[in-house]
Amino acid sequence: MTRLSDSILSEQPSKRSVGNDGENRAALFLESRGYTIIARNWRTRFGEIDIIAQKSDLLVFAEVKTLPSGGLETLAHELNLRKQKRIIETSKFFLAKHRQYNNSKIRFDVLAIDVPELEPVYHIEDAFSELV
Repeated sequence: MTRLSDSILSEQPSKRSVGNDGENRAALFLESRGYTIIARNWRTRFGEIDIIAQKSDLLVFAEVKTLPSGGLETLAHELNLRKQKRIIETSKFFLAKHRQYNNSKIRFDVLAIDVPELEPVYHIEDAFSELV
């Protein structure tokens, strides 16, 4: 016999599928604005960068957050200083491995997907930078 709660849980998409859908939408959003996607889910032992995109001489390291039941506070919590530092360290490894981008301007963006009080794909350009 199936319990009602089991049935409801099985109908909801998994966190991974929600995240993948959000990343796909973010990539399409960037491409529609003239960016070329260089890499997706680029990983090192330090962390992962969801999307690496290029537009002219600009290289963007983008974090995608899909938060259909969150708000701005949730977004801020998800992108704390520790997470930002991991993204920055991972981007340094990418640049060391892909020297053809060494003369590019670098920017760290956030794409917030389905956050209730924002546009469906909300692009925050230059969301954070390395503290010197």
